[in-house]
Formats: sequence, structure tokens, C-alpha cells
Amino acid sequence: MPDPHPGPPSGGSGPDAARGRGEGPPAREGARWGHQHRDTHRDISGGWLRPAVFGVMDGLVSNVALLSGFAGGDSSRSTAVLAGLAGLAAGAFSMATGEYTSVMSQNEAMAAEIEVERRALSDFPADERAELAATYARKGVDPTLAEAVARQLHVDPEVALAIHSQEELGVTPGRLPSALVAAGASFAAFAVGALIPVLPYLLGADTFLASAVLAAVALVAVGAAVSRFTGRPPLLSGARQLALGALAAGATYLVGVLVGGVS
Repeated sequence: MPDPHPGPPSGGSGPDAARGRGEGPPAREGARWGHQHRDTHRDISGGWLRPAVFGVMDGLVSNVALLSGFAGGDSSRSTAVLAGLAGLAAGAFSMATGEYTSVMSQNEAMAAEIEVERRALSDFPADERAELAATYARKGVDPTLAEAVARQLHVDPEVALAIHSQEELGVTPGRLPSALVAAGASFAAFAVGALIPVLPYLLGADTFLASAVLAAVALVAVGAAVSRFTGRPPLLSGARQLALGALAAGATYLVGVLVGGVS
């Protein structure tokens, strides 16, 4: 009597046979067998990553260099604390306003270009559709299929605007980075980075050595953390940040020595 519930055949060349050989189901059969591929990406959108990374590194380097200059000039602990906290406040506000102005200006420029594209789609729909089809054809799509895709995308004006903006400007309407997020990330990151070199002085240290050691450790740690987003080796990224910070601190220390010697 035949089995009323036959399993996958043991031979043949279909997906069941491939599965039996340990090759796994083909990609198009993934959903059928309960296997679905999902890409996972780091969150690098929203306009926060660049100002946060730049802010914390700038806060670390600028304040350790500032304190290095005062150490070169043989300044007192109280002077170093005042300089460090003043550098923190001034730098954080400067970074935040700079980021806000920069991102807002870029968004306004992009919004103006998107409006140019919107008017072009309204006034010259056939030309814009042909332009989109030509873009897809240059990417290797069959010209007939490219024309059909462009025609379909142009059915909805907002979809057409989004596609044209992405293809021609590299942006998507409604998904521009937030100037407030960029400013807040820059302010907070700079303040955290700038506070690190000052902490030893706030805790009672009276020499620059403790500040330099703590800042060096933080530079390596931040550089290694950033490598999670960049894909670079953590040690290489940390060493690079340490070298740049040491160069800035060394140069400023020399200025402090020269100025202190003159005065």
C-alpha cells in the first residue's frame, strides 16, 4: 500500500532533492520552506552619527590639547580647570550651532532642488519619464522594460518625485537629516569628550600627566568604538585617533612652553 503521507523524494533534481543533499532550498523557495533572508544594517541615518563621532573626538582632542598648552606654560591647577571647563562650554555651543546651521542650510538647498524636480515632473512629464527610463537602461535594464517601469512609477506623482529625487539628487523627500538631532548630538558628544581630560583636575590631580593618560585611553576606546560603524579593525582605528590626538597635544604643549618662556 502506498504511503498516504509521502515525504520529499530521495532522488531527482528538484528543490526537495537539493535539500536532501544538504544544499538547502533555492532562494525563491525560501518562503515556502520557512527560511527568509533578512538584511540587517547599522542605524546610520537621521543625521546623528557624523556629528556625534566628530563631536566626541573634537571634544577630546581640543580640550586635551588646550590643557596641554597650559601645562606647557606651567599654569596652576585652578587655571587648568577654568580653561578646561571654558573650553568645554565654548566648544559644545560652537559645535551645536555650527552643526545646526550646516544641516539646516543643506536641507534647505536640497528642498529647493526637490521643488525644481517637482515642477519638472508637472510641466514635462513625458521628458522626465523618458529620462528615468534612460537612467534604468544605462544601469543594464532592457530598454523596453525600463520604459515600462518608468511609466508605472509615474502613475503616482509622489512616487515619481521620490524616485527622481533619489536617482538625480541622492535624497528622498521627507527623509532629510534633522538639524536639531545633529545639533543635539554634536553638543552632547563634544561635552562628554571635552570633560574627560578635565576630570583628573576636578578630582584633585595637579599635573597634566593624569589628564593625558585618561585622554589617551579615551581616544583609543572611542576610535575602537567607531570601528563598529566603519568596519575598520578596532586597534587600527584606536591607534589612529591616539596618534592624531597626541600630535595635537604635543604641538599645543610646545606653544605653551614657548609662550610661557617669553612671559
